[in-house]
Amino acid sequence: MYTNEFEEAFSNFLDRHEYDEAESYLFSMVRLAFAAGWQAAGGAPPQAERIFELIVPERERKKNPAES
Repeated sequence: MYTNEFEEAFSNFLDRHEYDEAESYLFSMVRLAFAAGWQAAGGAPPQAERIFELIVPERERKKNPAES
């Protein structure tokens, strides 16, 4: 079990932007390694997907002639 001092220092480390950057790179490496293994085992390569899609209400898609 770790001391409170250690836990506080670790928490402060996790809050730094350097940790976020390192974690992002680590995640990318793990994902690439998984994708390589997946494809080597005969799985289909991942397909690009939309991250998000804006949904515009129908009434806003139609132009109102009075506003022109």
